[in-house]
Amino acid sequence: MFAKRPAPAPATPRPSAAAGRGWAAALANPYVGAGGAGLLFLVSMVALVLIAGDPHAGAPSIRIPLQAPKAADGYGPLRGPADPGMELADGTVTLENLAPGQDVLLPGVSDPAEPIAGEAVITLPQGASMGGGQAQRAVGRIVGPPLPAAPLPGLTEPGPGGLLPIVGPGGRTPFQAYARPFKDNGKPRIALVVGGLGLNAGATRAAIERLPPEVTLSFVPYADGLQGWIDLARADGHEVMIEIPMEPLDYPNNDPGPYTLLASARTEETTKRLEWLLSRATGYFAVTNYLGGRFMGSDQGMGAFLGALKTRGLGFLDDGSAGRRSGGGLPRATADAVVDAQLSSEAVDRQLLALEAAALQRGQALGSGFAYPLTIDKVIRWAQGLPARGYQLAPASAVARR
Repeated sequence: MFAKRPAPAPATPRPSAAAGRGWAAALANPYVGAGGAGLLFLVSMVALVLIAGDPHAGAPSIRIPLQAPKAADGYGPLRGPADPGMELADGTVTLENLAPGQDVLLPGVSDPAEPIAGEAVITLPQGASMGGGQAQRAVGRIVGPPLPAAPLPGLTEPGPGGLLPIVGPGGRTPFQAYARPFKDNGKPRIALVVGGLGLNAGATRAAIERLPPEVTLSFVPYADGLQGWIDLARADGHEVMIEIPMEPLDYPNNDPGPYTLLASARTEETTKRLEWLLSRATGYFAVTNYLGGRFMGSDQGMGAFLGALKTRGLGFLDDGSAGRRSGGGLPRATADAVVDAQLSSEAVDRQLLALEAAALQRGQALGSGFAYPLTIDKVIRWAQGLPARGYQLAPASAVARR
């Protein structure tokens, strides 16, 4: 057997030499080297953000150059919400870290209806911005005075699906009661109807909250929560219409939906179907067509339809398909153009300019469109420049004639 010899006591190296050899061995390991580099990069980035970063860089911000009112005007001191993101310097208020749809209010004035002088510029993420000459209550929209909540007393009766509009005491009609008030300034009027609303919640809310309150909105009668959408639209200042499905030329391959008005139907059947559609909600001043190439060519069908609308005190505004049809004594208008029939930026611009030309020639014009994102964006920018070009944006009820 081999005898086990005791291990010799290890020599004690100098600290500096041992440390140098340890670091050299660690750095020679590829895993340790990569981990160290990553840690160094992470520490550097955190330090950079803490020193120069903007904690609200991804949130919209609003810069509102304000002109301080005189004390004689009855205004109180300029104040804003107690929010750490608000700065007040050199007459400029900056509001940051706004949630989508959040209202922006500047209290401290004696009359909240009095406009604030100045221009609001909304800065969005990625450097985009929106501006306008009117004070804005929320990101991307200008809020008008709310319209009265529907139904108004004396203007309804029970119907097959809810309340039906009727002419009220003294001859007051739903057209008169639910139309948006309009003050004419003598300039050529341009009205616009944006339709197809109620089926897509995002598109419907965008149209209600972003479009100018003078833009008229039309809703699909089959929409879930239809009355709620109409109430929301009127609360934001929009007058509204209901879309009536009518038989197209390629029916039944192209079926607009239940209770579609048919060209071959008897007068009683047309009236019955119309009453079901009208009773889906309340608060509208008129109706418009959805399709209807065949129905609107039927004298019998259109006679029953217009007669029923007149009895109930409503107006009829079509998308241009029934321009040759007289109103039969009820408020009536036909669109000069569908502004987004071709969904491209250039095509929409051309149609909006065509509306201006028609208004200049005849004193007024009516356009229609759908709640496409492109259409909404184009209409917002176009409408902001109308006053400077010598036009006034009017609700569709203001261009309807008997």
